[in-house]
Amino acid sequence: MPVVHPHFSVLSEEFAAAPHRYFAQLREQAPVHYEPAIDSYFLSRHEDVKRVLTDHEAFTTETLQVRAEPVMRGPVLAQMTGAEHTAKRKIVVRGFTGQALQDQIRAIHANAAALMGPFLARGRMDLVNDFGKPLAVHVTLDVLGLDRRDWQQVAAWHSGVAEFITSLALTPERRRHCMDCAEQLEAYLLPVIEQRRRRPGEDLISKLCTAEFDGIAMSDRDVTALIINVLAASTEPADKTLALLFKHLIDHPEQLAQVRRNPELLAAAIAETLRYTPPVQLIPRQAEKDSVFAGTTVPAGATVFCMIGAANRDPEAFTAPDAFDIHRPDLGTARSFTAAAQHLAFGTGLHQCVGAAFARAEIETVAAMLLPRLDQVRYSPGFRYREAGLYTRGPVSLSLDFTPVR
Repeated sequence: MPVVHPHFSVLSEEFAAAPHRYFAQLREQAPVHYEPAIDSYFLSRHEDVKRVLTDHEAFTTETLQVRAEPVMRGPVLAQMTGAEHTAKRKIVVRGFTGQALQDQIRAIHANAAALMGPFLARGRMDLVNDFGKPLAVHVTLDVLGLDRRDWQQVAAWHSGVAEFITSLALTPERRRHCMDCAEQLEAYLLPVIEQRRRRPGEDLISKLCTAEFDGIAMSDRDVTALIINVLAASTEPADKTLALLFKHLIDHPEQLAQVRRNPELLAAAIAETLRYTPPVQLIPRQAEKDSVFAGTTVPAGATVFCMIGAANRDPEAFTAPDAFDIHRPDLGTARSFTAAAQHLAFGTGLHQCVGAAFARAEIETVAAMLLPRLDQVRYSPGFRYREAGLYTRGPVSLSLDFTPVR
């Protein structure tokens, strides 16, 4: 079995510090990399990752029963197939498109304006901790129709849920902590679900409570799982993508100047950020039968991790893939937020991210508000950039200085 070098591990501190440094070696020398400690296979080539994500009969989301269901308190969208998946996905998608999306963009605007207000006069802001994280949670609570005053509590519970789903190895203490968070979040949601069943409004929880599948309303467990599903999916990547977008533009001042001059380029800058540094780095699947990749057999029943970051920098799929370039002809901006995207940041196929259009609207709306207000934006003196996360990855903080807005 090929290895990058005999003792290389995706679980090592070296890899965690800078995964992109290892992507080319993995693709070339170990496109099927086995991690004995967690008995899992890691695929890094674009064509292999795309094959796994689009062949949902050979590669199922069975692993989510263990990886997600315990903290989601029920089955999530990605676990479903067939008519049930189609129906429930439609219900969730309706909450993120059309008129609902227009209303949400107004809410995003109001939330962003309120959060950025205090920092604009100071000329300094941590785009991750002062702004991105609270914004992502506020916006999601608005969509769900939950009380924004509870955001810190909900965010704390959610971080336990996210830790459970995205950790490749949990200690018994951390596992208990994550389960506690999930149980408390469920207890918080149940009275809300009961109330929306009696008096539905326009929010997504009401839509889930009143929707029927095969003439049968969804159970409290189904609704709870989908709420937590939406909470995790719409907060985790949003704050990371916004901060990464600004980092790449600050690191490429000529591209930043072009986006400032021509706001039409913003969608391409977001799409290229998703390709270059996807916030979701790993997507797990389970092999239903023996499958061969690059001459190596992945046995039936094995867990396969699709390495999105490595696939998105595969020279077979993108020219000069290690360069950040908002003008790249192979990006296909128009398709970048759909299932036809060439980059795999939203996954692809049957379980492609439900909120891709919403994510685009949220990040575009917020970036378009920030760019003109963050004049002469630069890193704060003494700031040292650091990223964290193996499964989902983004900046730990992003302290920026800019010309204060009077």
